[in-house]
Amino acid sequence: MPALVIGPMLRYVDASSASIWVETGEPCTVAVIAAGRSYESRTFTVHGHHYAIVDLTDLAADVDGYAVELDGERVWPLEGRPPSRIRLLPPQGPRRMTFGSCRTNVPHDTAHVLTHGEDVLRAYGGRLMEAGDEEWPDLLLLIGDQVYADSPSPGMLEFIHARRDTEPKNEIADFEEYAELYRRAWTDPEIAWLFSTVPTAMIFDDHDLRDDWNTSQPWREQMAATSWWRRRVISGLGAYWIYQHLGNLSPAEREADPLLRSLREGGTDGGGLLDDFAEKADADPASTRWSYARDLGHTRLIMIDTRCARQLTPGDRRMLDPGEWQWLVDEVSQPAQRLVIGSSIPFLLPEGVHSVQNWNEALCDGAWGSWVRKLSEKFRQAVDLEHWAAFRRSFDDLARLLVRVGKPVLILSGDVHYSYVAKASAGDIHQVVCSPIRNPLSPLLRWANVFTQFGIATLVGGLLARSARIPRPPFRWRVTEGPWFQNALATLTFPDQATWYESSGNTIKEIASVDLR
Repeated sequence: MPALVIGPMLRYVDASSASIWVETGEPCTVAVIAAGRSYESRTFTVHGHHYAIVDLTDLAADVDGYAVELDGERVWPLEGRPPSRIRLLPPQGPRRMTFGSCRTNVPHDTAHVLTHGEDVLRAYGGRLMEAGDEEWPDLLLLIGDQVYADSPSPGMLEFIHARRDTEPKNEIADFEEYAELYRRAWTDPEIAWLFSTVPTAMIFDDHDLRDDWNTSQPWREQMAATSWWRRRVISGLGAYWIYQHLGNLSPAEREADPLLRSLREGGTDGGGLLDDFAEKADADPASTRWSYARDLGHTRLIMIDTRCARQLTPGDRRMLDPGEWQWLVDEVSQPAQRLVIGSSIPFLLPEGVHSVQNWNEALCDGAWGSWVRKLSEKFRQAVDLEHWAAFRRSFDDLARLLVRVGKPVLILSGDVHYSYVAKASAGDIHQVVCSPIRNPLSPLLRWANVFTQFGIATLVGGLLARSARIPRPPFRWRVTEGPWFQNALATLTFPDQATWYESSGNTIKEIASVDLR
């Protein structure tokens, strides 16, 4: 009898439809029983693993509970758990939206709680099992580092070492290991239930592939020279397409996806098709689009690919290549009361750090000569100088664009392992950062970040930027709240409230609540 491996995961939801993703242990027919109907889809196979995404259409009301059957055998819901509900998107738009980033998957024993803290996402799932409707979010955004391919857990390392003794010995190497990495990350009972009943939208960051992914052209050249990177990037992008990207798309967008159509209609293992797609996506970023947008009533959600779509030409680095940039211009110009932009890496860093990254980019492009350029590239990679500020032309272009659209903008980000709010001096633009879900900085690094990013860097960053003759940015901004270094999730309560939560044992506690007006 087929078994669930991962899922069910409630992914895309709008006012009348919902999409549910599963991985199964064998090829089978997946049926979702909801609202008195059975919605079915046959699995497709990739590298020996079996997947389906089932679209529930023409829903007239919320679904109080649904079931999943594999070849007619009921496998969900699990005994002793609350029902998995489907709450349709309110026509006027979401009331609450929860987000976070950077979640390592390590055990929950005392030793790992001491080093990694509590898993806030897991605790949040436990909290929602008992919470009233007023606490439920309409959407959960996971904005980067959903898995850590370059820093596997002890259990994952055991799995790797039992399979092979080849490079990279302590990192993910292929699709089979990615599949196991996702299984371990998403099958804790509280996580599995949370994902079954709260819609999710996702975008990658570097650790989904590898630290510093696409930080620069020299980085790409260094990785290409290894014996193992080609297989890793193909497997990582292919796994991302399966486990994260498919569920980001609407049913209509998936129906038009040629790769999904080929996998569904092929009747055989489509691993080769997926690998070819992923290899092309890495070599030619314009061949696919990982960014996406959703109309959410009063809000337009725009999730930006800030990793694969980069233009890394020295002297003309861009966070987004020309095609991706034009897509973003078109998307922010669509009618909406407000924009919520998901960027895995922060747009508005503390001003001093922004200036340091501007300065480093200029030196990497040769502003102080070839010898300094080489040292600056090493510095760039060593301390992760790769945010929007390190792609100054793209920062300036986006800053001007967001002021020009003339509507409230919330930019949601993670990556930096602390949380804060920043406000621009021009327009109605807020940067809201929530990081990490579970991967905290050590106490020493926390103080080092406060000292350098909010202290020294503020004093010297501007001097360094001017020494490299870098123009001032289009507007100024300041950090108005934070930083907070706890593991955390944040919730936006529309129209103008943001709240951060941490966990202590199974208890969710508020860290801070900020008015974004």
